[in-house]
Amino acid sequence: MAIHDVRVLREALADLMNASAFYEERQPGTGDMFWDSLLADLDRLMVYGGIHVKIEGFHRMLARRFPYAIYYSVADDVATVAAILPMRREPKWIRDQLVTR
Repeated sequence: MAIHDVRVLREALADLMNASAFYEERQPGTGDMFWDSLLADLDRLMVYGGIHVKIEGFHRMLARRFPYAIYYSVADDVATVAAILPMRREPKWIRDQLVTR
C-alpha cells in the first residue's frame, strides 16, 4: 500500500504542540528536538503507513526517539493522523483519548 499524503488533524497537532512545550519546559532545546523527531516520524508514514498494528481502530506507529505513539487511519492512499500520545500514560487514558477522535 502506497501512501500519497499524510494529514494531521487539529487534535493531533495540539498533542504535538503540548508535548513539545512539555519537553521544552524541562530542558531548553529539547522541545525543538522532539518536534523535529516527530515530524521525521510522520514523514515515515509515506513509506510505512498501513503496516502497523491496530489499536482501538487506529494504526499505531511508535516514535523512534521519544516514548510517543502516532495513531492514524488510512483511506484512499491518505494517512490521517488522529492522535500523538505519550506511551507512559495509563492505557485507559490513551483509550479514552482515542475514543473521542
